[in-house]
Amino acid sequence: MGVDRTVRAMVCTGAFVVAMGIDRVGATEVALEPVISAAGFGQHTHNAASLAILIGMTVFATILSLLHMRERGRWSRRERELVTELGLLRGAHDRAEMLLNSERQVIITWTGRDDPTIEGDVGLADGRRLGDTGTGLLAFNTWLHVADAHALESAVETLRARGTGFRFSLRSHSGRFIDAQGQALSGCAILRLRETTEEHRELLDLRLTLDEAKRGLSALGSLLDAIPQPVWRRNRDGALSWVNTAYVAAVEAGTREAAVAGGVELLDRQARDLIAREDGKRLVTGGRAALRLSAVVAGGRRVLDVTETAVESGRVGIAVDVSELESVRADLQRQMDANVRTLDQLPTAVAMFDARQRLIFHNAAYRQLWDLDQAFLDGRPLDGEILDRLRAARKLPEQADFKSWKADVLAAYRAVEANETWWYLPDGRSLRVAADPNPQGGLTYLFDDVSENMKLESRYNALMRVQAETLDTLKEPVAVFGADGRLTFANRAFATLWRLDPATLTERPRVDVVIAACRELSPDEEPWLDIRGAITGLESRAGLTCRLEVVDGTVLDCAAQPLPEGATLLTLIDITASVNVERALTDKNDALERTSRLRDTFVNHVSYELRSPLTNIIGFTQLLGDETVGALNERQREYSGHIMRSSGALLVMINDILDLASIDAGSLELSREVVDVRATVDAAVRGLEDRLADSAISLALDVPDDIGTFVADGKRVRQILFNLLSNAVGFSTPGQEVRVEVRRSDSELTLAVVDQGAGMPAEVAARVFDRFESHTLGTRHRGVGLGLSIVRSFVELHGGRVALDTRPGAGTRVTCSFPITEPSPCRAAAE
Repeated sequence: MGVDRTVRAMVCTGAFVVAMGIDRVGATEVALEPVISAAGFGQHTHNAASLAILIGMTVFATILSLLHMRERGRWSRRERELVTELGLLRGAHDRAEMLLNSERQVIITWTGRDDPTIEGDVGLADGRRLGDTGTGLLAFNTWLHVADAHALESAVETLRARGTGFRFSLRSHSGRFIDAQGQALSGCAILRLRETTEEHRELLDLRLTLDEAKRGLSALGSLLDAIPQPVWRRNRDGALSWVNTAYVAAVEAGTREAAVAGGVELLDRQARDLIAREDGKRLVTGGRAALRLSAVVAGGRRVLDVTETAVESGRVGIAVDVSELESVRADLQRQMDANVRTLDQLPTAVAMFDARQRLIFHNAAYRQLWDLDQAFLDGRPLDGEILDRLRAARKLPEQADFKSWKADVLAAYRAVEANETWWYLPDGRSLRVAADPNPQGGLTYLFDDVSENMKLESRYNALMRVQAETLDTLKEPVAVFGADGRLTFANRAFATLWRLDPATLTERPRVDVVIAACRELSPDEEPWLDIRGAITGLESRAGLTCRLEVVDGTVLDCAAQPLPEGATLLTLIDITASVNVERALTDKNDALERTSRLRDTFVNHVSYELRSPLTNIIGFTQLLGDETVGALNERQREYSGHIMRSSGALLVMINDILDLASIDAGSLELSREVVDVRATVDAAVRGLEDRLADSAISLALDVPDDIGTFVADGKRVRQILFNLLSNAVGFSTPGQEVRVEVRRSDSELTLAVVDQGAGMPAEVAARVFDRFESHTLGTRHRGVGLGLSIVRSFVELHGGRVALDTRPGAGTRVTCSFPITEPSPCRAAAE
């Protein structure tokens, strides 16, 4: 302020000087104007005045310049100070903004009645922007729960009015947690909103972890209470802090609390001191094993395996009752002693070695077999040492590489299963050596001297080879069965005849296996039953002769002759030539007789005179039914319908008979053409629509859209389908379903008709394709039994086959397979 006054004084002084100079010059000019004008001195006076003004202006400008320079220096220093202060303020602002943005939070400041200032993450409010409502309050209820919004608005109003601070937690509509803190500072009301969702989630996870840990501890406590072994925990001072229910029952304390409070110990002082000493040793050696101690449990003396170990909060221990185990161990030892005495009486040499390959037991036969010194064996030598001694005594098999052979022998200690080898000793003996691993480790050797058995077997095998070579040279098939029913020998002719596998023969198959293989070529069961009885019979051992017929036409005369020791000799002789001559004559005679009978049946039952009247009957019946000659009453129409149906059935029967006669005579030829499978099925179904409707039977067609065509006689295929469907409808009951299935493969077309009727027994199904075989099977279906016979004849004329699948109660399925390739010339159908 003093500087400003000085500057103003100096400016005023300069202005005053200039003004005074101007005024003085003006006054002088006024006073001297007459004189100047008179005397002629005006020019000089004017110059003096201008000089005075110039001097005044110079003085004023100089003073003003000095003042300006002084003020500019002062303001420059002030500007540098302000720039420094502004830098400090900006640094403080940046640090404050960094601190504000380090968390997701908002700082709202109210200064008087002005609108609030909002800083921080303005998207904290569930994506909405915080804004003023026009009343100085923020719209908290748009993103906070109603109760929390009201509480916050009330606290903010109190803060702005009275400066009362607050802090509490809020929930947003999206489920986030917001920490709200308000306080008054420097006359301003400040509200801080900070998101604490992650903190709440971490706290919740911590609580869940603690709850899970508590449940785990509770479950562990329940588990420990459920086990029958006493369990306890000690604190750092060695006093009991927890016991399970088995411990309480063992010490008979009544309750867990009484046992802990009274310090009732399961083990006596001496046992506890021993546990403490052993625990100190384990800390040094690192081992951990249970101590076997004796204690009183529930009033009785028991043997316990006690394990106690240190934990962070003290010590824990468990006691396992092994009294029964000790008793079992003693019994086992007695049993082992008895086994040792038994093994010592066996003629088979037995030696037992432990896991360290040391001899722990041998019987007298082992010592006698190898002639070893008793003192040497009592020293528990190693298995390898015994082998070395036996080798030095030349009692082991000669080996080019004894070291490798010895390693192979000792490798049995690492085997899982028993190993059996043969040792051929230098003195001519043969030993069967079995090395069986022990469950506890080690091996048990069994040395069985089989020298005599091998000699006997060698002589027997030589004799059998001589016999086999002799029988193998025979052309007639020969086989020998032993008393046990097994095939002991079969020569090459027998194996070739019945196509028996050489591998099967070497296994000595039973008679049932041999008969099963032979029946594939000779399926007649009766002679094989007689052969089996002759081989395996116990009561009678008489000889047997029978005849066998092979599928390739061979006929054999079979003879079974008993041999000593229960064996049976089976011989076969081929008599095919004589049988074929006899069979040819018989077949020719039978064929002539059947031809004569068929011709007579055809002449007697079917003739032109029978079909012609039947055609007239059908025609006049249709004429009457159409009522072209007059109206009929209800009964007349009914009679007309009966006549029409009966005549049609009779006509179908006559046509079937004529077709069969034509087939048998070889005069029926197929009119082959390209047949549309779908259209053929539909045509056959249309002929049965009325019958299906009257019988209340549904029809299902399973015909693929791309089934296509094939070459066949379309009329005969429709007749086949019609006969099959008629048969299926006749043997179905109301409400059942008849299904037609058509399938196509690369080589054949399959037509199948399936019904849900009662099915047929096996004996009926075997003759269902024979002519004039008709069975009602409990239904109202009637017929002469030609439908399925004609079906088979027509299918076989096409080069196909018919299959029947039926069983009582499961319906019937008839499948007709037609070849798709160009068929061979027509052949006569099988009778």
